[in-house]
Amino acid sequence: MATAPANYEFKPHERPMLPGSPATPEHPTPRRIAYFCVGVLIGLTGGFGNALVVANLNNIQGVFGLYSDEAAWLSTVYVMTNVCMSMLLIKFRQQYGLQHFTGLFLVGYAATTAAHLFTHSFTTALLARAANGVAASGLATLALYYIIQALPARHRMRAVVIGFGVPQLATPLARTFSTTMLEGGNWQTMYQFELGLALLSIVAVALLRLPPNERLKAFEPLDFVTFALFAPGMALLCAVLGEGRILWWTEAPWLGYALCGAVVLISAALWIEHNRVNPLLNTRWLGSAAMIRFAVVATAVRMLLSEQPYGAVGLLTSLGMGNDQLISLYIVVSLATVAGIVTSALTVNPKNLGRPIRISLVLIAIGAFIDAGSTNLTRPYNMYFTQSLIAFAAVFFLGPALLIGISVAIQRGMSHYVSFSALFSITQSLGGLAGSALLGTFQTYREKFHSHALVQNIVLSDPVDAERLRLLGNVYGRWVGDPTLRQAEALTALAQQVTREANVLAFNDVFLLIGVLATVTFVVLLALYLANVIPGHVPEKSPPAAPDEKEKAKESAS
Repeated sequence: MATAPANYEFKPHERPMLPGSPATPEHPTPRRIAYFCVGVLIGLTGGFGNALVVANLNNIQGVFGLYSDEAAWLSTVYVMTNVCMSMLLIKFRQQYGLQHFTGLFLVGYAATTAAHLFTHSFTTALLARAANGVAASGLATLALYYIIQALPARHRMRAVVIGFGVPQLATPLARTFSTTMLEGGNWQTMYQFELGLALLSIVAVALLRLPPNERLKAFEPLDFVTFALFAPGMALLCAVLGEGRILWWTEAPWLGYALCGAVVLISAALWIEHNRVNPLLNTRWLGSAAMIRFAVVATAVRMLLSEQPYGAVGLLTSLGMGNDQLISLYIVVSLATVAGIVTSALTVNPKNLGRPIRISLVLIAIGAFIDAGSTNLTRPYNMYFTQSLIAFAAVFFLGPALLIGISVAIQRGMSHYVSFSALFSITQSLGGLAGSALLGTFQTYREKFHSHALVQNIVLSDPVDAERLRLLGNVYGRWVGDPTLRQAEALTALAQQVTREANVLAFNDVFLLIGVLATVTFVVLLALYLANVIPGHVPEKSPPAAPDEKEKAKESAS
């Protein structure tokens, strides 16, 4: 039975909806404003850690003298620790309370970041990113709780949308100012900023605490057995997705072994959960048609949103533009992200939570199809409109998608809530990683195809091609007197032009693929929606809860 902290009695309307979440008493307006500011600070703190690394990966790679596959581990390790922590952290909050939860993860994150400043090694950089992945999972929830306190009870759904949207703002913001930090003080300035945010969050949380929460005995011994199998399995899967495109899927034998290990470990964890009376992951519910459909759609949308971090940034980078030339683009993207959060919060409708997802797919399709016409003259200002659409869609769909699952899970009991939290975290984390991996693989194949086609059309006996080669050689005439060497330099320059054009065409193919997939997904969701509103249609029902689950739900409620 859930128990409240000593010397505190909850009023009926203040009681938390679930054990592990704080009570929601009425607050005066100044305190609500303070809760909102602290929530935004915590949300950005959790998001900035990985966003700063991803935005400056090339610079960090140079600082540590890393190969590209080694540098990729910095972002991959973050996803490894972040992807499946939510299901464990929910039970941690329920059993040990929010204060222990807050202090442990904020202080641990700050300590690891501080240690990295003094050791300055690739190993501690990986540890800092791993700690950031764990902390970000907890800080996202903590930011949500603070923003819930900031809004009245009638705006609870809007608070959820804002709470999960704020951490997404860290990614575009990181690209608007982090380059300047690196120029001003090398890599240490970036980590000092990250440490400063963590320390500010610790102070803010200490000065303005959340209301107390109810606790209950949540952990069971088999929970740790499941986690000990499931977490390494997901970590191996993340390693394959993060490194496969760089090392190439068929070239590194360990990728195959890691994938086999992931399948075995995850299957063993799910087998244990499937046969438990009170599972950590409710496989029967997660295996229902409705939840499988939800997982597929949520993963697909997250993969399609890779159009921005991989597609647009990759195209502009291949055209020779660095972070300092993308600042204006990401200022526009940041404003579009804020607009998406505000619009989603103001328009969220519990009776039609699927509509924002369909609108987001339309926006992604429009942006991708427009970007598919890029050329070697494309510059950041040419992508202001399309990338604003993508950024808007990224946050516009997130809150409603989360609310769809939460509303179903809470009605069916705590075990379903934990299961849904794990599922949603996996779809978003793995969806982003898989999106970059699959789009990168497709782009590589198409670049080779276009490069071969372009080379086949170059014939040096053709007067036009011969004149182009002569003009390229004249560029080096002032420094290279030997005609043979000039021609060699001209051929090198021509090969670079071919590679650039092949990359542009390959990225256009990526944009076209994203547009087609977004359109297909939209059509499928629209068909499902129309089928549900057709008169006489019987809505699909989730499988009923097992008798033992019903009894446990009653016990938790009591």
